[in-house]
Amino acid sequence: MTTLPSLGPVMLDVEGPTLAVHEIDKIRHPNTGAVILFARNYDNPEQVRALIASIRKARGGEVLIAVDQEGGRVQRFQNGFTRLPPAARYAEKPELAEAAGWLMASELLAVGVDFSFAPVLDVDCGISQVIGNRSFSTDPERAAELASRFRKGMQSAGMAATGKHFPGHGAVAPDSHLALPVDERGLDSIRAKDLLPFKRLIAEGLEGVMPAHVVFAATDPRPAGFSPFWIQQVLRKELQFDGAVFSDDLSMAGASWAGGYPERAEAALAAGCDMVLVCNNPAAAEQVLETLPTKADPLREHRLAAMRGKAQFTREELMNSVQWRKISERINRAFHSC
Repeated sequence: MTTLPSLGPVMLDVEGPTLAVHEIDKIRHPNTGAVILFARNYDNPEQVRALIASIRKARGGEVLIAVDQEGGRVQRFQNGFTRLPPAARYAEKPELAEAAGWLMASELLAVGVDFSFAPVLDVDCGISQVIGNRSFSTDPERAAELASRFRKGMQSAGMAATGKHFPGHGAVAPDSHLALPVDERGLDSIRAKDLLPFKRLIAEGLEGVMPAHVVFAATDPRPAGFSPFWIQQVLRKELQFDGAVFSDDLSMAGASWAGGYPERAEAALAAGCDMVLVCNNPAAAEQVLETLPTKADPLREHRLAAMRGKAQFTREELMNSVQWRKISERINRAFHSC
């Protein structure tokens, strides 16, 4: 009897709008567990649905499909999808946050995506340009409330949520894609502000968390995504989070602290991440797949399995539904009307 591949600890990407033959072996590798899609992988809903079907066929077993579809400047799929506002705009229309979460999730699930890396739980401190209006608010209580509504909408559509970037990226100016930011604040200050949205959504059942490539120097010299203190002590024990932990992209400059790509992956997993992302660098993804030990981890796989999407509509059913039409029109009228 052939054993189908289970969910491995690596999330990788593919190069274009169709699956290349040379990518099939990487997708079939025992250490692969997920594929993340980018704007370059998307032309239209029918095309991306076919791409996802080809990835699942190539895998021949368990695989998760993810994307960043927050809205605003971080929305990978646009043509054929409702254009969502940046998270900060929901403060103007808080009653639409839940509807927008449902809309985002329903549109993705209908083409075969399991989950979007959302919502952003960073509190905007007026410092970070890479966060900025991706944050729901400058006020932690308000950010928690709006993010909670957005997640509730995602959940009602059948999609698990991933809060990012734990414990908070909003108080540092450098972009961790390009540098390693250092936050000098003490733990009490972070607890009083940045952790509040995470604490609330975890209490409500948040399924996933993504740590930041940020050093919180007063507590640990390691970036949060490589820190047992932040992942195991604060996130797991203090906040009692029992869901999946995804590293941020190991190709980012903020991850270079840990060394080469195999060392980055090993350090993130040792710190407590369940899955590591290796994006936009096929050679690095191959290195990580080949150097990580291949072994079963029932607890990790259980956490990751909770991220599977549960679509309630086919694409055709969704487009023909009164619920989708009304919500899409409300979002467009509220945030994009002239």
